[in-house]
Amino acid sequence: MKPEEKARIKIDQMFIDAGWIVVDRDHYAPNITAVAIKEGLLKGNLEADYFLFVNGKAVGILEAKRKDADVSDDKVCEQATLYARSVPNCYQAYMNPLPLIYQSNGNVVLFRDYRDTNSTYLELNRIHTPKEIVKILGIKDFYAGLPVLRKKGLRNCQYRAIMELEKSFRLGQNKALIILATGAGKTYTACLVSYRFLAYYNPMKRMRILFLVDRNNLGKQAEGEFGRFRLTENGDSFNLIYTVNRLRSSKVPHDSNVVISTIQRLFSLLKGEEIEDTDNDEEYDDTNEIDFPLNPNLPPDFFDMIIIDECHRSIYGNWKKVLDYFNTAKLVGLTATPVPETKAFFNNNIIVNYTLEQSIIDGVNVDCRVYRIKTKVTEEGGAILEGDKLKRTTVYTGKVKNISNKEAKNYTKAELNRSIINPAQIKLVLETYRDAVYSEMFNDPPREPNMDYLPKTLIFALNENHATNIVRIAKEVFGHENDDTFVRKITYSSGDSNELIRQFRTDKEFRIAVTCTLVATGTDVKPLEVLLFMRDVASESLYVQMKGRGVRTIGDEQLRNITPNAFSKDYFFLVDAVGVTEHDKKIIPLSDGPTTKLITFKELLEHIAHGNVNDDNLRLLAGRLSRIYNKSDQSQRNRFIQLAHVDMKDISGNIYTALEQGSLPPYWDINEPNNERKGLVVNIANYPEAREYLLILNAGFIDTLQPGEDTLISKGFSVEEALSTTAAFEQYCEEHKDEVEALRIIYNNDGSPITYSLLKDLENRLKMANTKFSQSQLWNSYTIIHPKSVKPRTTKEEKDALTNIIQLVRFSFHQTDQLESLYPVAQQRFNLWYGQTQRNITEKQIEIIRQVVNYIASNGSCNIKDIREDDKTCAARLIRAFGGVAAADEALISLSKFIIYRKIA
Repeated sequence: MKPEEKARIKIDQMFIDAGWIVVDRDHYAPNITAVAIKEGLLKGNLEADYFLFVNGKAVGILEAKRKDADVSDDKVCEQATLYARSVPNCYQAYMNPLPLIYQSNGNVVLFRDYRDTNSTYLELNRIHTPKEIVKILGIKDFYAGLPVLRKKGLRNCQYRAIMELEKSFRLGQNKALIILATGAGKTYTACLVSYRFLAYYNPMKRMRILFLVDRNNLGKQAEGEFGRFRLTENGDSFNLIYTVNRLRSSKVPHDSNVVISTIQRLFSLLKGEEIEDTDNDEEYDDTNEIDFPLNPNLPPDFFDMIIIDECHRSIYGNWKKVLDYFNTAKLVGLTATPVPETKAFFNNNIIVNYTLEQSIIDGVNVDCRVYRIKTKVTEEGGAILEGDKLKRTTVYTGKVKNISNKEAKNYTKAELNRSIINPAQIKLVLETYRDAVYSEMFNDPPREPNMDYLPKTLIFALNENHATNIVRIAKEVFGHENDDTFVRKITYSSGDSNELIRQFRTDKEFRIAVTCTLVATGTDVKPLEVLLFMRDVASESLYVQMKGRGVRTIGDEQLRNITPNAFSKDYFFLVDAVGVTEHDKKIIPLSDGPTTKLITFKELLEHIAHGNVNDDNLRLLAGRLSRIYNKSDQSQRNRFIQLAHVDMKDISGNIYTALEQGSLPPYWDINEPNNERKGLVVNIANYPEAREYLLILNAGFIDTLQPGEDTLISKGFSVEEALSTTAAFEQYCEEHKDEVEALRIIYNNDGSPITYSLLKDLENRLKMANTKFSQSQLWNSYTIIHPKSVKPRTTKEEKDALTNIIQLVRFSFHQTDQLESLYPVAQQRFNLWYGQTQRNITEKQIEIIRQVVNYIASNGSCNIKDIREDDKTCAARLIRAFGGVAAADEALISLSKFIIYRKIA
């Protein structure tokens, strides 16, 4: 390498370290913020060694010399000055002549600010960062100080998201949507967006960011992520450089750089209301119209950027007013499950769309296996016979009493766990899961069947009452009746949900969590290995979010710290006890306009009692009375007649008739007599006991059978899915057997070496073709279809062997009747090999080459070069034992063929 080239390598690295990208003229692009163009063209066919551009405009040059040259020499200075005055008219420049001149030999860097022609060179020994240049030149450009983003430490999807987002901002877009699969690192991406925005965007101004979260517990999770983020200039954590505050009171600390809040808390702040200092979550409510304050507590330009996490949920309808108020801020949305309204809100400016399927292919997430449990009650409903013992809960009052059922009735599967609790059904589902978890699910390779270390399981319940019953019965089923740690409920009524989620994430003793929706979205529990659906889901978005709780990857050692009998998390299990996997889901539209203000039934009855009998209230009352009448039994209807002295159906009918006939005088004001209108509801207004009974009937009752009964219809993995997966795999192998080298070799079955690199190429191609084409998924699918022809893999080494791909392909080509790993038979085949070669192989050679057997069984055919890359000592011993590389290679190739194909070379 010439001295000039050595110097250029060092200078290139200086630019890279300072946040620049170095390109030749042909690869310049104006959307790259800081660019050093090599051999940049100047006037008069001159060429600058490095021509420097910031955000599309020239700012300086660097004259490079070989490493032993004196860069302070007058001739070098004159040459650099000439170049600074020779900017072609076809280039944009911040000023002409160029203000910044650098001279370097790779060891020394001299710098001069040429705006002052009398200035002298300073020994700088580095290149200024774009941010420093913005400050030196007083550049007002908002994006000029942004350094080039480096890929190191980022997933490809995160890198693309940041690059495309910044490009979009530079093009003038103020809204952008980033779609990243659950587990792909949305919050980490948000941290990097925030850091670059605060550190480099418009260095002349203090910037402030609002990070909107969907729930308070996700705000605490985000705060922790900011604290752990260290992809900064000096490696310090984000919260040591910038102030991050969760909104916990009615004032924003004056030094806040990042404010984390729900949109509801932010609205309370704008109104000047006191904010309770709590991390507990409340149910999300979008039913009541919000009245925006005339004098909000914050100015509309308070935030420069708003990042909206889980943006498919809480920024529509009424709450959109809050975002509209901060009309100067840039809006960045983050979600894994956008609905059409989400895309429209962000003007369809989708920066990146990284799907769950792609994340599984990339190894960012893991796929799932579906285990189906069908019971008679879950599928068909059931019957409550006359005289059956029930525990009846009055939802409105919470009172519970034991009763004997007076009238036989059937209940549907839709009513199960809403108004009817059948403990036998819950118990049967949990027992079936318990009995299958180690025998059918976690058996590849088999785990120690220790129920104290049951794989971390999240159960989705229908409602609070259902969740409570599941917890109670799960304690009995898993033998932890007196243990309040093994299974716990994480719902809005459970107290400190943040602490419960933390414990579920890290505690060995906490094995089952039961939730409704609180842990359905956004919550990160990496050791989670089983999702048990005991509620159905109609929304596609919610279903994907719920499945997303299981997809996150975790290192083997980290997993074993929480689940000691585990090996690794290669996939998670979705246990479907309600058919949630068997029907299409709906994309539920969101309201984009103001929601009509609703009043509760209790408020409506109070309004009626006080004489507020306008048409709307009368129509609402008639409709509600009609619905209550239809879902009540005769004894309940009679009880109302006793309290109100009239049938509720008659009240409803009279109101509808009067409204339809237009026979009522107009309603002008509550202070008018309105006697004809009041006459329609007099029995409601005059009898408080009747109103209270209506509230009880409206809220309904939950009947818990004592104990109920149920029978198992079927359990197991989906045969249909397994057939579909294996058929697609066999079709792929057949269609590509001529173009993919590994497939060609296996199909021809001629004993040609099939190496690690060929197998990895095939493995990657299979992943790209179909996320179900992983070794584990294919092995499990064949096990379901051909249980007698597939030998279970009993150790982690057997499961992880790359040569399993050979066995799967051979089985798909019907070259073998038995699907089994090569790993457990490799030593046996080695013994046969040296016994059948009829060659003189010494005991020493046998001892040395035996060490390679497991390598071949795991990785495929090998030679001395392959062994040397993995273990130089072993390679050297083989060469010595066999008297040279050629002889050692001959022995290795022969052994590889015998282990893989049972053929003698």
